[in-house]
Amino acid sequence: MNRLQKWVYGNWPVPVVSGVLIIVSFAVQRFAGGAANLTLSPQWWLDAGTLSTHATTVFTLANAFMVAAAVVAGYGIVIKAVRAIIARVIGIDLLVSIAAIGAIIIGNFWEAAAVTFLFAIGHALEAATLNKTRSALAELVAVAPDSAVVMRDGEQLEIPAGQVRMGEIVLVKNGAKVPVDGQVVSGTGAIDEASITGESIPVEKSKNDHVFAGTVSQGGFLQVLAAGIGADTTLARIIHRVEEAQDAKARTQDFMDRFSRWYTPSVIVLALVAGLIAGDVVLALTLLVIGCPGALVISIPVAIVAGIGRAARNGILIKGGEFLETSAKISAVAVDKTGTLTEGKPRLTDVVVLDPTRGRAEVLQWAAAAEAGSEHPLARPILETAREEGVAPEGIPGTVTPVPGKGIVSDVAGQRVLIGNPPLLDQYSIPNDGRAAQAAEALASAGKTPMIVAVDDKVIGVIAVADQIRRDAPEMVARLHQAGVEKVVMLTGDTRLVAEAVGKATVIDEIHASLLPEDKLDVVAQLQRQGHTVAMVGDGVNDAPALATANIGVAMGAAGSAVAVETADIALMGDNLLKLPEAIGLAKQTVSVMRQNIAIALITVVLLLAGVFAGGVTMSVGMLVHEASVLVVIINAMRLLRNTRGSTAMPKSKWTIRKEEKQVIA
Repeated sequence: MNRLQKWVYGNWPVPVVSGVLIIVSFAVQRFAGGAANLTLSPQWWLDAGTLSTHATTVFTLANAFMVAAAVVAGYGIVIKAVRAIIARVIGIDLLVSIAAIGAIIIGNFWEAAAVTFLFAIGHALEAATLNKTRSALAELVAVAPDSAVVMRDGEQLEIPAGQVRMGEIVLVKNGAKVPVDGQVVSGTGAIDEASITGESIPVEKSKNDHVFAGTVSQGGFLQVLAAGIGADTTLARIIHRVEEAQDAKARTQDFMDRFSRWYTPSVIVLALVAGLIAGDVVLALTLLVIGCPGALVISIPVAIVAGIGRAARNGILIKGGEFLETSAKISAVAVDKTGTLTEGKPRLTDVVVLDPTRGRAEVLQWAAAAEAGSEHPLARPILETAREEGVAPEGIPGTVTPVPGKGIVSDVAGQRVLIGNPPLLDQYSIPNDGRAAQAAEALASAGKTPMIVAVDDKVIGVIAVADQIRRDAPEMVARLHQAGVEKVVMLTGDTRLVAEAVGKATVIDEIHASLLPEDKLDVVAQLQRQGHTVAMVGDGVNDAPALATANIGVAMGAAGSAVAVETADIALMGDNLLKLPEAIGLAKQTVSVMRQNIAIALITVVLLLAGVFAGGVTMSVGMLVHEASVLVVIINAMRLLRNTRGSTAMPKSKWTIRKEEKQVIA
């Protein structure tokens, strides 16, 4: 479809044709009336009996064009009004239709044409600017790849992206869009993942790394094994989620919809009563036009669409208007330690030998053998270190019994191996002279997670694992406070000493350690009882109960995770912690715009109604001001689309300053 066809089938032909007819009417009135040496007024019917045949013809022709203009602009409005009545909905279109038809009946053709023409112009401008507010979604759709280069029968074939098969090898060359979600099997390259994570800095990719459809190669050559195609790609899920979110209503919007259902009939009744009391039909029709709640109706959805679109463009998925509105009220944020405040990639840091008959390698070997069958995330760094040092276990232990909150008990070659904390030793009556507890406490105070190793009822050593604190964790806490969050709370199943070490480094407000999953839920519920609106940031597995209880559940690093994208109230597509305060700040900004729009709409209606009763505001003037208020509301919401991505510099907060002072003192 070319530009001309798009224009013809768009929203502008109706107001353009109507406007031309109005101009022709005034031209006939000006030139033909001037030739007859007449001064024509819109109220021609009052003087028709005194006019000559020529003048009457001029009047009739001029007003025929004016009526035609009203019909062209008002036809669609009347059709919508009738359909709405059939659906038992009384809307704005009905008010404008009654006013225009009434104006024609009483012979006020100019007012009928002006009202419908201005309403049609307003509708066209509204549609154009609303499309602009959905620009973020359009950008997401635009980055969807059209073609892909695949290897088939040893040859490179360029095919439509939708025809790639699962398990095929896709070639990604410099400058090309990645057509599928998949895993790099060969090659290296830099990928711009801004369309998914909102981060503009390219990410280096090599073997075993994951890539996403819609991202763009900035250099290198990659061979990718297709694991997600078509609607199963992360980009497709994001587009689907943004579409749903932009159509989802906020609580305020639901209220405004209910208000409009009562408000519009009330305007009709007010206009009828005022017209009967004053004996003035024009007054009644003017009140119908003035009372149109157009700006009021559109004030909320346009802000929601713009806010959610802006967030999506920056790698933040907000599930809908309700969650956007709730996010603006967040006063407490609960964060899981591992994988949120820390990188989630622990490594073995210490092996302390407590049995003089055994060496470091033997303590590590027993620990690795016991953890070989464990699903605990800290098992991985122990096993990796054991492999690096040549003491990796062969096979898996006979049985592995997890003891929640304490550790595990394993059967290794007929011997019982315990790995955990002092309470685990007490539960199994393992003799302990206190050295293990002292060593564990010393390691924990350094921010490490200690695990005591016991073999056949005898403590042989203590191993420690540490997780690197994210570089942006302290700044995240500071920015959350800047965004209006009163309290940032850490929830962790780790020991108190480890939690305090991380809390000190990140300047966290409150620490809750040694928690089971149900304990995290209790802490969130307690914060809510204190009057806080709580956001919970976690991995969605052991934090699931707390995430479900919190007012807002936040998933981090959701790129590639279908579950996180579909279930989280807010999904941060990348691992950038600073996206969390950005999301809360944007939510607050959006709600502020919503309130401003409501105020603009209500003040406009009140002032126009006052102007009608005071005199001086006609139907055409009222419609002009009404449509202007609609555009002001939309333009105000469009401010949310201003992109601030990449702006990470912020003034230092008192929390940042306090942290720096502590570091200097230390």
